[in-house]
Amino acid sequence: MGYVGPGVVSQLRDTYPTANLVGFDIGYFANYLTHASFQPEVKLSKQIMGDVRQFPYEILKGFDAVVYLAAISNDPMGAKYEDITLEVNYKSCIRVAQKAREAGVKSFVFASSCSMYGAADDHAKTEKDQLNPLTAYARSKVFTERDLEPLATPDFTITCLRFATACGISNRLRLDLVLNDFVAGAVASREINILSNGTPWRPLINVLDMARAIEWAIQRKDSNGGEFLAVNTGSNSWNYQVKDLAQAVGRIVPGCKVTINENAPPDKRSYKVNFDLYAKLAPNHQPAFDLEGTIKNLYEALSAMGFNDPNFRESRLMRLKVLAGLQAEGFLNENLSWTWK
Repeated sequence: MGYVGPGVVSQLRDTYPTANLVGFDIGYFANYLTHASFQPEVKLSKQIMGDVRQFPYEILKGFDAVVYLAAISNDPMGAKYEDITLEVNYKSCIRVAQKAREAGVKSFVFASSCSMYGAADDHAKTEKDQLNPLTAYARSKVFTERDLEPLATPDFTITCLRFATACGISNRLRLDLVLNDFVAGAVASREINILSNGTPWRPLINVLDMARAIEWAIQRKDSNGGEFLAVNTGSNSWNYQVKDLAQAVGRIVPGCKVTINENAPPDKRSYKVNFDLYAKLAPNHQPAFDLEGTIKNLYEALSAMGFNDPNFRESRLMRLKVLAGLQAEGFLNENLSWTWK
């Protein structure tokens, strides 16, 4: 019930029209629908509300696959809620994986991240390169992959999808992602102000292409990548410098002005990524979206929503603002648990 989930639900329902698809979510962001005609979860067989930190493991029986998307899902949230980030993103995932294997689940898919490469030179990182996580979020992904690997067996295939930075339209849109932020700024105020010098590299992937990758991972056999696989998930053509992303938005959104702070200190989070292995292993599930099409989709959706908030970085379209707001209103405690539990 977050940013990635609606696309995954739709992709899996289209692929497996008669499958028993069950969602499990704490519901922090359930109420923040964007450009949606209905709740995405109606395509599920059942939606269970609950906290992954107290997961009811008995519900795993009878399932073929588990997709672990649960996460405190970006660097600002990870910085504010570091202990909770490790508990949700890492420790809870390992527990769910262990219990899934015991329950007879065949395939476990973990939404990992290219952010684990951290500061890097212009060499495009492969899966064999050294990891250099700079944030709590990135560290949580490294720890999870490390502890998932020993759990893999011929009967329990584990796939860690090291996703590029997500972007694109969703029924629960986030604007705290670099490309989405740029398009929102262009639509709301016809300007994009890059706070860095614009040189950092970012690999990107459309959120709907993430869903297609998850579909592939669910059905992956151990003969195609091994019992345990950690694979960069995206496309070589989607490695961009931040300034190139801003300028691409400026070309598409009418009247948009792009300014770059040439004197800003460089952002250490800069990395190019090599996606050759994913292209080899998943030839039929390669990213279908390009940068221009993704920007146009975001622009058209935000325009259709009547989006015009120049202060959107203080709005509920930023995940950290949602959590902080729920805490301020007394609905979440300091542990990010619902207060009525």
